[in-house]
Amino acid sequence: MAGPRSEGRLYERIAESLRQSLRQGRFSVGDRLPSERDLAQQFGVSRPTVREAIISLEVDGLVEVRTNSGVYVAALDVASGDRAPLDVGPFELLEARRVFEAEVCAVAALHIDDERIARLRELAVAMESDDIIDAETADQEFHLEIARATQNSAMEMTIATLWDARDKSPQYNLLTNKVRAAGVAPRVPEHRAIIDALERRDPAAARDAMRSHLERVFEELLEATETEAIERARAEVAEKRKRFSHLT
Repeated sequence: MAGPRSEGRLYERIAESLRQSLRQGRFSVGDRLPSERDLAQQFGVSRPTVREAIISLEVDGLVEVRTNSGVYVAALDVASGDRAPLDVGPFELLEARRVFEAEVCAVAALHIDDERIARLRELAVAMESDDIIDAETADQEFHLEIARATQNSAMEMTIATLWDARDKSPQYNLLTNKVRAAGVAPRVPEHRAIIDALERRDPAAARDAMRSHLERVFEELLEATETEAIERARAEVAEKRKRFSHLT
């Protein structure tokens, strides 16, 4: 099955506009790009979308991101002439996960058995590992196990597809490296709150627990990829809430 067309990716349209600016000589190597806030206003998009565009440019080696300083031009064109494959943006993927996994979790609450509850608790313990790779592996298996608990193959396949897209995306892989460098690990208490709701067989509570968890993941990724002064934190949180409010 073919992936979504590049013109359907909002972040990629922003990235391509910035690439054209580089090719046309509007910036020189070493120049600092306009702030994320200014770019968001210029293009009429959210700052998470701008963040995805910057990550795309970073994957191609066109910019260098300096924490709490900004984004600087590293090259005016891709050295090899070949751009990294277009793929799902990290924040658009998280938005999709929030929508689908919250509902899947609600359905799982109606069908989950005690054996699977025990398995989820084992995975929550595994997320406490000091090895971040092991913790992330347990995190992924946790979410897939909830999808299996629905006893609905279409739901299970949908969640597996979202996680597969996450693993294959060069943009998400770069983001993952940034998150690991920032010391961000799976939040075990949030996962245990999900388990508790599932164990009570409470669909509404399960939906809310999953939604809250993924909202917090979204917020953490914004914080971990911050490129400018920390005073922007409040604006980031407010924008994130606004972006998701129409889905609640």
